[in-house]
Amino acid sequence: MTKRPVLVGACIAAITGIAYWAAVSGMTGGGEPWDAATYWTLVYPGALLLSAILGFAMPVRAWLWGPIVVFAQVPVVIAVAGAGPLLLAGVLYAAVLSIPAAVISGVAGWIRRRMRGAG
Repeated sequence: MTKRPVLVGACIAAITGIAYWAAVSGMTGGGEPWDAATYWTLVYPGALLLSAILGFAMPVRAWLWGPIVVFAQVPVVIAVAGAGPLLLAGVLYAAVLSIPAAVISGVAGWIRRRMRGAG
């Protein structure tokens, strides 16, 4: 297997993730995405849904797409608020939140691969 599908998938996940978090930042008043009042009820679940969609659409190494989507918050935070002293805490926060996203995107990719095998 070549590395090209993984690289293309990573680029798609990164671009999609950055666009998602930039839209969240814009719709919540231009702040950091994780400071949004609806982060836990709407924003983070939306990122998990996006991770599932990407995992299903690109089942090769699907577990990678969720963490890429979640970590895409970091460049948006840097663009919005700069690289302040709390950035490391934000990166650690994203690392923890990327675990469920990895599971969800991986399971979605697994489902897609199983559907291909059954067809």
